[in-house]
Amino acid sequence: MRRFALVAGLWAGAAVAEPVPLSGAEIAEALTEVTLQYDGAWQTFFASGRTLYNAGRDSWGYWEVRGDAYCSQWPPADGWACYAMARDGAALLFIGDSGDVTRGLVK
Repeated sequence: MRRFALVAGLWAGAAVAEPVPLSGAEIAEALTEVTLQYDGAWQTFFASGRTLYNAGRDSWGYWEVRGDAYCSQWPPADGWACYAMARDGAALLFIGDSGDVTRGLVK
């Protein structure tokens, strides 16, 4: 019985942790001057507020933190899209209003 309790305790301890939501300050710290690798693309977030996304060709946009959200704008559009963010181990998660998630790893 003791062996079962130990194995069960180790298994429970190895359970996958829930993603940790990020505050605005944590989002700024996590992204500023950082490049994230996505599935088939990468993106760099510059301190100037510019961002460069590449999925085969360069696309320049803007980023900023508003409250506890990451927001971006991609010209020629003038609207901003905002996302909640969380950390899941080594990954940063961008979470849309509909619950869609984009996962990025620091390059």
